Amino acid sequence: MFSLGPSALSDAELLAILLGTGNREETALDLAKRLLSWGMNEYGRGLEFLKESSLEELMSLQGIGPAKAARLKACLEIAKRLNKLDDYNAKSVFLRSGKDVYDLVREDMEELDREHFCIIMLNVRNQVIAREVVSVGGLNAAIVHPREIFKNCIKKSAAAVILVHNHPSGQPDPSDEDIAVTKRVIEAGRIVGIDVLDHVIVGHGQYISMRESFASWFKW
Repeated sequence: MFSLGPSALSDAELLAILLGTGNREETALDLAKRLLSWGMNEYGRGLEFLKESSLEELMSLQGIGPAKAARLKACLEIAKRLNKLDDYNAKSVFLRSGKDVYDLVREDMEELDREHFCIIMLNVRNQVIAREVVSVGGLNAAIVHPREIFKNCIKKSAAAVILVHNHPSGQPDPSDEDIAVTKRVIEAGRIVGIDVLDHVIVGHGQYISMRESFASWFKW
């Protein structure tokens, strides 16, 4: 790494640095290669295991104890937080479609095992100024009220807001409650002068934009 830089290292070599040590039977590099092989078998991509596996799954592998598992997951979390800083603090994200919204949130929301209801606040140019979780529910529902959505939008002088929530089941089809909540929030937004541009429901590898399904409800 010191000679050639981190970009010159293979996936296995980068993992070996994170692991630090091997065990009696393997070097750190050997252990890293075995991890990548396991990740390929389990998830179809070598490094995908960092995102998909739990601490318990990692520790079930020979040679991976709590410290090594924690380092691997901590590395992933740092990368996710850096991505968020790039997305939200650099103010470089413009949202113009449901696909833009999905691409922005999918990494954070597809893996959640509880329903999270989030809002993305935008300025008059449809540029992201803030994002926050409004409500966390059970396996099937997150209770949300329009006042919780709009109070911080007003504080941050947002011109518009996009609603986003996930379905832990993996199927993004809107429920009757999803449709009712969307209508209530749109109506409240008209009263306070903040446009609701879309409501995107995130599943596993797929999404539904309610603006695309119910175009007449929304102003974009």
